[in-house]
Order: sequence, then structure tokens, then C-alpha cells
Amino acid sequence: MERLLDTVKRVVDGGFAIHDVDYVPKTDDERLTFGNEGLRFPATTLYIDMRGSTAVLNSHNRASMAKIYKCYFHVIVSVVDKFKGKIRSFNGDGMLVFFLGTDKAAKNRAVRAALQIKYMLTSEDAGIAKKMDTYTSPDFGIGVDSGNILCTKIGMPGENRDLVWVGNAVNKAVRIGDKQRAPHYIGISRTVHEALTDDFKHREEEWLLSGLFGCRHVDLWDKVDEELEYNDKEEVFYRSLECESVS
Repeated sequence: MERLLDTVKRVVDGGFAIHDVDYVPKTDDERLTFGNEGLRFPATTLYIDMRGSTAVLNSHNRASMAKIYKCYFHVIVSVVDKFKGKIRSFNGDGMLVFFLGTDKAAKNRAVRAALQIKYMLTSEDAGIAKKMDTYTSPDFGIGVDSGNILCTKIGMPGENRDLVWVGNAVNKAVRIGDKQRAPHYIGISRTVHEALTDDFKHREEEWLLSGLFGCRHVDLWDKVDEELEYNDKEEVFYRSLECESVS
């Protein structure tokens, strides 16, 4: 008990050294210790969480549930890898992904990955949703935000260790993702929406009226009327409307 108290005192009363890095840290990073220090990096955060797993588990045996998880996460991991995201946390039904950088390119890569995940898991054209209907089609929510992340090591030397990720970009991505349900699935913060290239903000749709041809912008994102309260402020976010494959 006294040793634990000494450790807590040392952590609480000591300073905290923050080192800026240009990569997404891993558990075995030699620059991360159990002392009062951490690594800070810029990232666009994608959080995805599967819904209703308890109800699904009650409807299927454990082996079937394991199959659902394997398919679900295999799709996500494959898409994230394609768009150069770094997976750093599996938490039950959820997954935390970082796309290095807070610039326009990083934000667009994260959104492209989110849209492709949505397409692969829900579109009949992809074929995966139809096959998973053997058990159940997973409902899920994805949230995306961007900002600086502080990473520090927690636990003890040996097997009982992990990394914790601290930053508004993580918390807000989780909060936005929690609000998403079928058929929208994806929510993004205002700053991420503002950074999207035109081809991922809207598409051109031809129309014919009284013999006249024209073209109009069709929004791919819906500004959510229900604003998100975060840090005692109302935060605007957007949810996806389309489900198309992206390159």
C-alpha cells in the first residue's frame, strides 16, 4: 500500500515532459517510459463502434459471434491499411485509428476510409453485407475529428502495460460516432467537413426539366440539427448520406 501511495504521489506532484513526434507511437516505442512523459503528434482520429453486440450474442452462440467479429474487423483493418491509417486500440466492439496529420490530406484520407468501410459493410454491391446476413448485418457508428494527441504509457513493465491516448480529437470522435446509426453511419466534425475536397462534399447530378438539361450539386453530408455539446459548447457536426465505393 505504501509503495502504491509513493507512486501516486510521484506522478501527481511531478512535472510532465511532452515530446513532439512526427509518427504514431506504438507500445514498444523506446521513447515511452512509465515516467511522467509522453509523445505528442498531430492526427485525424477515426473511431468506429459496433452496435447491439449483446443482442446479437443472445441470438447466436459464441462461435457465431466470433465469426461476426472476425469478418467485421477484417474489413475495417483492410480498409484502414489501404488508406495508411494506424490502428492503435481495440476496445471491445470499438477501434481507434489515427491518420497522421491534421492537414487537408490527412482529413480526406480518414473520411475516405470511413466511407469505404461503410460501403463494404452495408452495400449490397460489395457482397459482404449479404453474406453477413447469414447471422446479422452489423450496425455501427463512425466518428472523425482532428487535432493533437498525447500518448503516454500506463501499467507496469511486462505484460500489464498499454498506451493511453489523450486529446479532444479522440473524445470528440467517440462522441460523434456514438450518435451515428443506420442508414448514416458516419459523423464528422465541422473542421473535418471544411477540409473535404469538393468530390467528397457533393456530387454532380444531371436533371431534365421541360426538355432542358442541367446539372446541380447534391450534398453528400447532412448538417445535423441536433448539435453536439462538448466542453460546455455546442459543436456542429455532419453525417453521411451516400454509400458509394471510393478510391
